[in-house]
Amino acid sequence: MLQDSASPLMEQLSYFHDHTLMILLIITVLVSQLLLSLFFNKLTHRFLLEGQTIEIIWTILPTMTLIFIAIPSLRLIYILDEVNNPSITIKTIGHQWYWSYEYSDFNNIEFDSYMIPTEELNKFNFRLLDVDNRIIIPFESNIRMLVTAADVIHSWTIPSLGVKIDATPGRLNQISFIINRSGLFYGQCSEICGANHSFMPIVLESICPSYFTKWIMKMIKL
Repeated sequence: MLQDSASPLMEQLSYFHDHTLMILLIITVLVSQLLLSLFFNKLTHRFLLEGQTIEIIWTILPTMTLIFIAIPSLRLIYILDEVNNPSITIKTIGHQWYWSYEYSDFNNIEFDSYMIPTEELNKFNFRLLDVDNRIIIPFESNIRMLVTAADVIHSWTIPSLGVKIDATPGRLNQISFIINRSGLFYGQCSEICGANHSFMPIVLESICPSYFTKWIMKMIKL
């Protein structure tokens, strides 16, 4: 089951999921009906050796079905790769087994983000999902994320934003997204990266742009 979308990208992915699922449902019902009719149909025709009309139909129909799936799929691929005038750029570095973040547009704003150990959790924290330092970004702003790794391959993933990008050593990948609303959004590393792969969560906090400005000023003073 998909999480509630919090970005335009995830909304488009959800629509494409529903679109494809409906096509698969129609195919499943059609094939099931044909199979049942074959099981219970006792009629035979000993002179029926070919049927060019039905062969043309069952060649054209799958082709049209693939076109109906391919066109929105290709559109989505281009949308996901597009980066337009980002308001903020954040560099994300994957380590074994924590994340580092650098706000490239500002001086000296960088920090590490570790999972909070179980024995240090508060009542409002989620086990294995909460971190000591969250990423803070403003909602309704175009965010560009530059992702790399310092040791092995990781994957920076937040399902509710429709964001999943590999962090590869020696390579800088980028992705762009916009968040529709304020809130906390959780993710985890989605690439098996060693013994503690399960213990490097991601927490992104989306806040009002005015509060984000105050937070930036506070971090610069530190």
